[in-house]
Amino acid sequence: MASSAIGYKEMVTRLVGFDTTSRNSNLALIEFVRDYLDSNKVTSELVFAEDRNKANLYATIGPQDRGGIMLSGHTDVVPVDDQDWRSDPFKIVEQEGRLYGRGSADMKSFIAVVLTLVPELVRRKLRTPIHLSFSYDEEVGCIGVRRLISVLGQRPNRPRLAIVGEPTSMQIGVAHKGKHVYRCHVHGHEAHSSQVNYGVNAVEAAAELVTHLKAMARRKRDEGPFDPDFDPPYTSIHTGLIHGGTALNIVPKDCEFDFEFRPLPGEDVDALIGELRDLAATKLVPEMRAVQPHTGINIDDVSAAPALSTPVDAEVTQLVAALTGENATTKVAFGTEGGLFSAAGIPTVICGPGSIDQAHKPDEYVELDQIARCEAFLKRLIDRVSQR
Repeated sequence: MASSAIGYKEMVTRLVGFDTTSRNSNLALIEFVRDYLDSNKVTSELVFAEDRNKANLYATIGPQDRGGIMLSGHTDVVPVDDQDWRSDPFKIVEQEGRLYGRGSADMKSFIAVVLTLVPELVRRKLRTPIHLSFSYDEEVGCIGVRRLISVLGQRPNRPRLAIVGEPTSMQIGVAHKGKHVYRCHVHGHEAHSSQVNYGVNAVEAAAELVTHLKAMARRKRDEGPFDPDFDPPYTSIHTGLIHGGTALNIVPKDCEFDFEFRPLPGEDVDALIGELRDLAATKLVPEMRAVQPHTGINIDDVSAAPALSTPVDAEVTQLVAALTGENATTKVAFGTEGGLFSAAGIPTVICGPGSIDQAHKPDEYVELDQIARCEAFLKRLIDRVSQR
């Protein structure tokens, strides 16, 4: 069983030491956290994935009969494959006031600081509960936390407010774009390339769709709508993966590509995807089936995470402003689980140590000063919710 008190450097070292790349299980880390909480007499519950290979962890410290403030973080990290790291990415290296390691910025340092303060939370008599939420598979579509939100439902200790500790350099993030991911499969018909009139070229049909997506992206870039607080200040559209064909002298039968929309809050995503589906249904598929009737195009939803837009005068925003001493708020380009919490009726802001500029890169790091600022912020939160 874990020690009941661990310093944040040791804690982040242990957390980074678990290779929780999204393709892997996170259970070793979750079980470590569960045992650590148990050693501090904090009961936690696990909400498993369907195959029970991964789990969310949820715990409440303080009164169990009411909603309080949730501190939320994800336990998975992005891959290190083909990245040129100067050290083992799953071993923390301290150098020049920085901690290097995969997940040090995104976002195991926040989780580590929260966990090191658990003994203090237990010692203090809290009048407002603190909830801990540590999820899986955030990096691949905010998958895990959806099961946790569903389980919490109408519980009396369902969180009233949430702080997601993604890296914002301890600024107050009140908004982010959504992320909607799609996969398009074009099914054509093979033929010898000398007889293209008998084939249906799946790559070329896919290329027309990708070209239209690029035209939509240019339109958003040039015509908006715009929000200058985001970078980029418009809804972005991006095609990231494409596979098709078997040989140059064969008309390709199949082509598949993945694309995404990152909409501004309030953007009509149904209209965006409807425009592409309309092109497929009214122009491309009729042309394809005029040659071979069994051909077609499927555009499937892969994942969707809503945008976040929390008012500056919301209770959670004002609370975090008071705790950080920051008067200004910011909007972040990256997505978080905060949009899902907000959609579930839990007002949410983003505030955590480190910078997204260092996330997902080789030699990812967090500055020790950022961790110290996060610790001070959370200690002020503990003072705020403790009985006087």
